[in-house]
Amino acid sequence: MKIGSHSLLLLFPFTFACNEVLDFPLSTPVTESPKKLSSNKSTVANIIFKSTDGGQTWQDISEGLPENLKAGGGFIANNGELHLTTENGLYRSEPNSTVPFWRKEMLADENSSIAPGKTGIYTYNYWNGQFQKRKNATSIWWPIYTNFPEKQVRTIFESDGGVVFIGCDKGLFKSANGGETWKQVRAGGWAMKLVESNGILMATSQEGIIRSTDEGETWDLVISEGGVGIAIEPINGGFAAITYNTASETRRVRTSYDGGITWQAIDAGLPASLSITSIVQVGDYLFCGHPGGIFRSSDKGQTWELVRPSIGERVFSLSVSGDVVYAVSMAEGC
Repeated sequence: MKIGSHSLLLLFPFTFACNEVLDFPLSTPVTESPKKLSSNKSTVANIIFKSTDGGQTWQDISEGLPENLKAGGGFIANNGELHLTTENGLYRSEPNSTVPFWRKEMLADENSSIAPGKTGIYTYNYWNGQFQKRKNATSIWWPIYTNFPEKQVRTIFESDGGVVFIGCDKGLFKSANGGETWKQVRAGGWAMKLVESNGILMATSQEGIIRSTDEGETWDLVISEGGVGIAIEPINGGFAAITYNTASETRRVRTSYDGGITWQAIDAGLPASLSITSIVQVGDYLFCGHPGGIFRSSDKGQTWELVRPSIGERVFSLSVSGDVVYAVSMAEGC
């Protein structure tokens, strides 16, 4: 299996769907029976779940989404709001929503991916490089960064210092003046997800995981091993990353507690898989999205336990907002 700039589109957009639930017991309880949900054809189920108790129980919050949900551009939890993109468009769930949880947003370009911002939500189109932004607490979207010089956009990110970064297939670009001008700060293939913690920027790239300590002016490759970066997340005291090695065709999960300088593998207790998708932390727990389901560790990845089995041939992509873990069921291979 080789991952190049074209096939990495499998990472974003994601593919979500509503499939049958496997008929086997859970290792921990869920708030509703999977059999009950799947037998009710009028209720959309098994797309997105949340846990407010550290992964002990999981609530299905899919109702309100379209049936037979297909390709989309991701999920984010931002300022209490949830956003999920599908081939049917963008759906939003407001704080404290009750059934149905979701309603459709009206966008000029429904084939867009989404990203959180400091003052609102961004959408961006991979093919044409067009951006829109919605200000918090409003329903108004407007064009932004119309002078960005590239297309094939993969992500947009705002640093704590107000610097805007756009990752695309030609590398990573930076604007320190609100998008009036852009500077390429890294070439050498695509750049995707960015995160920041204690003034340190980390990003996934076509070469692996990259790191910057000078507001993105220069970048160092900190995990390479002949592979690509799949995921990067801030955790308590450091960072967690997932990489894919194109030579050995393996995915590894690692953590760093010295600002991303050195990394330790934490996947010895996880079943080996090419479809491990995400690693997040809530409280003292690490959670890993795996084809086998959602795994949880209370000892920084030394041991893992299964807290939510998978749904058919799907893998959970995980996100965190405060003390809540969200799990979106998507196609394996992402």
